[in-house]
Amino acid sequence: MTNGHISQEDLTLHAMQALSQKEDAAVRSHLDQCATCRADLAFVVGDLALVALSAERTPLPAGARARFLEIISSTPANASGRALGAAIPIDRNPVRSRAIWIPWVAVAALFVIAILLDVQVQRLDARLKIETERTAQLTATTAHAQEVLDVLTAPTAQRVLLTAPKTPPAPSARAVYLAARGALILEANNLAQVAQDKTYQLWVIPADGSAPIPAGLFRPDAAGNASVVLPPLPVGVAAKAFGVTMEKASGAATPTAPILLAGAVSASGE
Repeated sequence: MTNGHISQEDLTLHAMQALSQKEDAAVRSHLDQCATCRADLAFVVGDLALVALSAERTPLPAGARARFLEIISSTPANASGRALGAAIPIDRNPVRSRAIWIPWVAVAALFVIAILLDVQVQRLDARLKIETERTAQLTATTAHAQEVLDVLTAPTAQRVLLTAPKTPPAPSARAVYLAARGALILEANNLAQVAQDKTYQLWVIPADGSAPIPAGLFRPDAAGNASVVLPPLPVGVAAKAFGVTMEKASGAATPTAPILLAGAVSASGE
């Protein structure tokens, strides 16, 4: 015994029923009173059971069972019913006893190391995945930036300035009038198209305040251009202004509001 408890070697020999009768009786007596040694014995029995399960089983030789029973029946028994025979020498060498446990300790250590290595591998895999994703994202960003730079610096790239489109040019007209002859010529541009039942009509506004005089009907072409050339007008009517209105296709006797185009005669008559 060591420190008041049964040694590991003696517990193993007890479990294997390899102690002498006197030693076995002492071990049993101590086990009845010591819970610590009983717990150690339970571990020893468990380990021996694992060894037994892992050992390869082979069939007994023919006649071995009969010879074993014959030897048992011919051997005298003591009061406890335990067969007495020749003493079997047992190697009580502590170095050999410790060697029994070395393989199991090694297996347990390898198992723990394997678990630790697996955890470490999983952590490394997770970090590698994160770094791979970061590298791919950085590569894509760099490639996009390089593509933008290539476009901006390419000597064959076309560079165009875009601005808001201009508003359509406003309609305009220019009149040339010779009152002494009653002659009038009008050139109009950028006119809006009109419906089939409508037309533009030119008016002469007399300087004496009399009613406006109709001076011709006209419709613009596809480009918005139109002209009135020498319409029939009274001779000698001084003009104060000229105007253009939208009228029905046959024209009107008096202007219909609103006046779309208007121009006053200057004091010089130009």
